[in-house]
Amino acid sequence: MLRVLAVDDEVPALEEIAYLLRQDPRIEHVSTAASGVTALQDMVQMLGTGERLDGVFLDIRMPGLDGLDLARLIAGFPNPPRLVFVTAHEECAVQAFELEAVDYLLKPVRADRLAEAVRRLESMIPATAEPVPEDVIPVELAGRTRFVPQQAVWFAEAQGDYVRLHTDEGSYLVRMSLAALERRWAGSGFIRVHRSTLVSVRHVSELRFDGGRVMLRVGNETLPVSRRHAREVRERLVRQFRDRPAVPGVVRARPLPSAPALR
Repeated sequence: MLRVLAVDDEVPALEEIAYLLRQDPRIEHVSTAASGVTALQDMVQMLGTGERLDGVFLDIRMPGLDGLDLARLIAGFPNPPRLVFVTAHEECAVQAFELEAVDYLLKPVRADRLAEAVRRLESMIPATAEPVPEDVIPVELAGRTRFVPQQAVWFAEAQGDYVRLHTDEGSYLVRMSLAALERRWAGSGFIRVHRSTLVSVRHVSELRFDGGRVMLRVGNETLPVSRRHAREVRERLVRQFRDRPAVPGVVRARPLPSAPALR
């Protein structure tokens, strides 16, 4: 079963292609976007949350980010979805197939022609599609997509419906919830230290107690630990340093200080 995205700036055309796609038993889910920019944002979010996207049914003539430019950006994604262009313009076919389009449909779209495009799309999708790499977060930056590796992230901070990823090169805003990121990175060395903060244990250099407050040094930042999470955080860090293998020629970090009783 295929999961696809339909993109068209003309609402009637978008509704029609989405309706036809939903009638096809080979299609599991259809998302829609009314512009190239919205489509790019939606795809970045899908990749960020690990959601599968098999194909994009893409108009060409759109204001702002047109279909061909969007296709070039999609080509830079890890495991990019396949492209089917849906347009009223015949003259862009050569450029479309240079971008390895699965098919090129002319408007108005006939149901039988769309069914053939879906068949071609299905034939190019492996029976078990490779999952999106879990150690990479795609981030949109002024029309470019940057892929931030998980191991580069010091900590993640909730900001409304977004998460800000902090790294040694700067911070990046991603449209997803902190809870979704925590589930995605479960078992990968990240721990919740506050309702709004998720920290990479590998980047913690210090834990200290300051006036009854528990604080962590992460990269060049000092972060508070909530009382609710303090005991779990300390125990996790003690295990992390105790179990870390010794490296020849490198002095191990001193043991973390004893904690006062936590209530």
